[in-house]
Amino acid sequence: MNAIGAGTNKDAETPVSGDLIEWSDVILVMEKVHKTKITNKYKELLKNKKLAVLAIQDNYSYMDPELIKSPYC
Repeated sequence: MNAIGAGTNKDAETPVSGDLIEWSDVILVMEKVHKTKITNKYKELLKNKKLAVLAIQDNYSYMDPELIKSPYC
């Protein structure tokens, strides 16, 4: 299994792209707003993809210890 983290903002270190959407089997987002952004931009590429919202507020810094010890990881 391989995973790549990407952000929905243009200034993200690795922004979500069409290539990443095509590469993925499952897409996990932290908040509903992220799902909306991805769906609006990549609707055609999302056919046959699993897109799930984890319902985690996006207020963590990169590699935040609290998020790493989360039951989601």
